Amino acid sequence: MIYIISIAWLFLCSFIFLKFKKRLKNLEDIEKNNSLLQGRIKEIEQDFSARENTYKHNISTLQESFKLERDSMQEKKIEIQTKEKGYEVAIGKLQDDLREQQELKAKVTSQKKSSEVRLGHIAETLAPFLDQFEFEPEECSFLGQPIDYVSFGQDEITFIEVKSGNSQLSSKQRKIRDQVKNGKIKWKEIRIK
Repeated sequence: MIYIISIAWLFLCSFIFLKFKKRLKNLEDIEKNNSLLQGRIKEIEQDFSARENTYKHNISTLQESFKLERDSMQEKKIEIQTKEKGYEVAIGKLQDDLREQQELKAKVTSQKKSSEVRLGHIAETLAPFLDQFEFEPEECSFLGQPIDYVSFGQDEITFIEVKSGNSQLSSKQRKIRDQVKNGKIKWKEIRIK
């Protein structure tokens, strides 16, 4: 039995020794890793310090550049404000000139329209005596408004509108034209007693 206890004791001591040796190996690995980590931390700190110095230098450079840019922008702002005032004066003058031109144009347009209307009235009056007028003047009666002439021919009655230049039919004249074309014409006899 002592022999079994001795073997058990030997196994137990061997087991404890192996466990201790394994923990000692783990401790050595941890110390080695700790040493490596401390070296890596020192490298990171140095890298961080170098980056920090670079960033500080960049910030300083940017601040200086920003100040110069701000000063330059202030000068440009003053220059733009000066130009803007000049442009406002020029715009005011141009607006005055435009108003004068518009008034002059309105006056000329009015005179032109007036002369065109007079010319149109003259053309309407003289139309029966022109070659383009294909009706007998003795058979025509001048109305003036809204239709210029009515021709009472042998075979038909014709409404005649005389136009000159680029003048167009008025809306009332177009309506009369459409009624004639659609045959919407009646005869009405009114007796007064």
